[in-house]
Amino acid sequence: MFTGIVEEIGRLKSFDGGRIEIHCEKILSDVKIGDSINTNGICLTVVEFGADFFAADVMPETFRKTSLSEIKIGGILNLERALKVGERLGGHLVSGHIDGVGKILSIKAEGNALFIEISAENHLLRQIAAKGSVALDGISLTVVDSGAEKFSVSTIPHTREVTNFKNKKIGSKVNIETDILAKYVERLINFREKRTITKDFLMENGFLM
Repeated sequence: MFTGIVEEIGRLKSFDGGRIEIHCEKILSDVKIGDSINTNGICLTVVEFGADFFAADVMPETFRKTSLSEIKIGGILNLERALKVGERLGGHLVSGHIDGVGKILSIKAEGNALFIEISAENHLLRQIAAKGSVALDGISLTVVDSGAEKFSVSTIPHTREVTNFKNKKIGSKVNIETDILAKYVERLINFREKRTITKDFLMENGFLM
């Protein structure tokens, strides 16, 4: 699990088949083989590392369902090490499992902040609530508003300075991970709606004696 608080911006060093190498420094201070690193919102497993890089194996499914395939050599990536038990949870619980890809529709300056609107598929928007949490490229952000075809967030200068959002523009794609609590709530509601109400069901739940 992660918190959505980006620790470092890495750069894509190489990609050869299913192996990706990322240049970085800070997150290597205590890295071990098998560690999980949130990379643009994607949980990757370290299979090799050196003084200034780590490598991970990436499945074809990951390239199909995320924006990772669009990153060019030298492109920047948000990096975060897995959460340690007992540390402060500065953002929200992030699993590193991408639910879908959105596209930036507009970027507007509001004082020192940037108001950003992002399109998303309907099944994602059902799990994105105003004033709730969402992870975009691994960044924990608060949802400003959510509608039928898009949702919005607002970023402060610090977020833009220390993440890949410094390079985002209209048309840029972002990896979206919705709040894990929203997933379970929707699953529970859908499950209950699909259950057939029988006499046994009513008796089990105290409606019939």
